[in-house]
Amino acid sequence: MFNAANNLNGIPHAGGGGFGGGFWWAVAAPQSRTAVAVTAFAGIAVFAAIFYTTSRGNLKSPWSGRKRKHTLSPEQWKIMFTPDGKLIDGGAKFLKKVRSGGIDPSIRAEVWPFLLGVYDLNSSKEERDSIKRQKKKEYEKLRKQCQQLLKFCEESSKLDDSGEERKNKDERSLVQDTDSSGYEEDSARESVSNDEKSQDVEKSADPSSTVLEGDDNSGKHVTSTDSSVPNNGSSDCDSSEVIDPASSSSMESREENEPDASSKENISPSAKYAPENFNTWQRIIRVDAVRANSEWIPYSPSQASVSEDRAHCLAEAVGLKDYDHLEPCRIFHAARLVAILEAYTLYDPEIGYCQGMSDLLSPIIAVMTEDDEAFWCFVGFMKKARHNFRLDEVGIRRQLNIVSKIIKCKDSRFFSHLEKLQAEDCFFVYRMVVVLFRRELSFEQTICLWEVMWADQAAIRAKIGKSAWSLIRQRAPPTEDLLLYAIAASVLQRRKLIIEKYYSMDEILRECNNMTGQLDVWKLLDDAHELVVNLHDKIESTL
Repeated sequence: MFNAANNLNGIPHAGGGGFGGGFWWAVAAPQSRTAVAVTAFAGIAVFAAIFYTTSRGNLKSPWSGRKRKHTLSPEQWKIMFTPDGKLIDGGAKFLKKVRSGGIDPSIRAEVWPFLLGVYDLNSSKEERDSIKRQKKKEYEKLRKQCQQLLKFCEESSKLDDSGEERKNKDERSLVQDTDSSGYEEDSARESVSNDEKSQDVEKSADPSSTVLEGDDNSGKHVTSTDSSVPNNGSSDCDSSEVIDPASSSSMESREENEPDASSKENISPSAKYAPENFNTWQRIIRVDAVRANSEWIPYSPSQASVSEDRAHCLAEAVGLKDYDHLEPCRIFHAARLVAILEAYTLYDPEIGYCQGMSDLLSPIIAVMTEDDEAFWCFVGFMKKARHNFRLDEVGIRRQLNIVSKIIKCKDSRFFSHLEKLQAEDCFFVYRMVVVLFRRELSFEQTICLWEVMWADQAAIRAKIGKSAWSLIRQRAPPTEDLLLYAIAASVLQRRKLIIEKYYSMDEILRECNNMTGQLDVWKLLDDAHELVVNLHDKIESTL
């Protein structure tokens, strides 16, 4: 449907005929310069008319027929800095380069912190070094808090198993009979809460579970966390002190633009991250981490060659189970997932852990070899993506609404077909929204899409407006919602098939879930940028 090549195949022949006829007529019967000029202009007019007719109404990118531009190379990256280590022109040239071609894999670990807001685009090398040290300390503090909560949960579990009185703040007794009214007590509440949450994970009746069915890690709202990995020089196993979890710091209240530790808010474990919540998060993160696929291995040779001893050491540190069937590199990867996701649950206890978050973190830790750096990149990523994991699903509904509006504005006939099938809410793209195309694209394609998306978001943070982008060839301004335009483009690419053959939302859902491995990421981005050019202002005015 969007094959621009088919539209253009006949043009050279038709245009050539027009020009050719005029040229040979002029040679054979040269009457005057005016006649030659008139004939030439007539040929140009014919060419323009044919081009307009064949291309009108199609979703076509200005880059149609182009190949992916060259990635940002290590050499180009080095010359983009001033002598004091600041990006030239505030990073505008850098972002344009990333947006049009992505990043060379060898420098991704250096570049991503800029895209994800860990470092300001106008920061100097000295400032970045200072930020890096500060961030490392903050991460290590979170890891210690994780271990303290873990020990608290383990001690409570032992007391519960032996039937002894729990040592909680309210000094409530443990109720032995789980069928009794003791559910109202803290200890019984923990047991029931854990059981119910576990059941919710495995047998969720939420409609989203249908959309994500068959996936190892879905966007269903669940939670988990685990003990720390002795990685990057900060071993949680060395910590001997145990602090009451009530003194642990919540990072929920920190503003997006205020990374300082001073914004932490002290809350008790019975509030935002009660030990029973932490215990539940911990269990589910372990399961999801072991399930993580091995797609990342070819892209991270150093982690792929990790020794068996080191992998098993980390696995024991985070309490992994049932991993004997995994090769060492996958055990190591799973342990890192657990360590970072656990820290994130304390950083953002409102979200905690939800299935699907491990999908977003996995590519990051494959690129970032240091856990603290990977953690802060993940935090930057989640500033936008966290809304996908809210229990009230407000963020998901907003995004599905935008996808619906894009499709309606682009093709009203197709949208009418969706309305007849009661699929106008675009719920069939739920999975794409939740895990940001992670399931539909390959590992490398996912990273390419994310990098372009991050470049847009970084441009908006840096207040690089439309005028600064006017020289770039596609002329599409940066948008926070590039992913949604890409999702709409992927559906529009299949509109003819959907109109002619599908008569239910379930059929469309299966088609979307079967896109895996069939998408050209750069064609997808071209079409998404074209939608941004033509529809962005109109869509924004309706929100």
